[in-house]
Amino acid sequence: MAKASDKAARTSVWLDSKAHRRRGGSGQPSGLDRARIVEVTVRLLDAEGLARFSMRRLAGELNVTAMSVYWYVDTKDDLLELALDQVMGEMRLPDPDADEDWRDQVGALAREYRTLLVRHPWVSALVGVFLNIGPNNLAFSRTVQRVVRRTGLPARRLTSTISAVFQFVYGYGTLEGHLSARAAAGGMTVDEYFQQALSTVTAAPQAADVIQESQEIMAARGGDTVAEMLERDFEFALELLIAGIEAMVARERGA
Repeated sequence: MAKASDKAARTSVWLDSKAHRRRGGSGQPSGLDRARIVEVTVRLLDAEGLARFSMRRLAGELNVTAMSVYWYVDTKDDLLELALDQVMGEMRLPDPDADEDWRDQVGALAREYRTLLVRHPWVSALVGVFLNIGPNNLAFSRTVQRVVRRTGLPARRLTSTISAVFQFVYGYGTLEGHLSARAAAGGMTVDEYFQQALSTVTAAPQAADVIQESQEIMAARGGDTVAEMLERDFEFALELLIAGIEAMVARERGA
């Protein structure tokens, strides 16, 4: 394991050839490898959340001692960084060189990122913690940059455009993922949890006006389920963002 003095200096598991290193030695447990460890880590994080995850809990699931896991990773943070990059690889990335409209590709990337955040609620808590320089993270970032370049905006506007789209998706997907996790923790569907929460809030006199107006807005939006409502909101918000990019492209060209 890394010394305390090394931990402060180390910035990523992907540096110093650590990401693919496996220690040797007679104490190395048989029938265990890093891929298996990362796979089970992701499964535990999905099932129990980041707060409950520990190396001891992981070792128990693998039926090995906690020290056995350290043959393959130096620290818990290293393992979480590996797990984060592993699930980033689940996204289907468009080909920036394909003969496709950039609008469709921006939309596809936004939807894939949202799906990832909802499927793995723990991801949102980790993306700002690590440098995110694993191969899958880099593939996503590279694709986003190349697709957004195709909008026609000048280079000085690209980071702002990427932030507008993907920070929106991050926030939306994070809240949606937390909603799903909260409902599951209570043994309810998302619709059941939503109705229970709405009933509870409606009972608060200080919230009556806000809740009444919110219900009118939600009724106008349409949708029989929470999933339908969330989908409609996301798609229209994404449409607004893409329309905004188009407007800014036109403004830059007319400047």
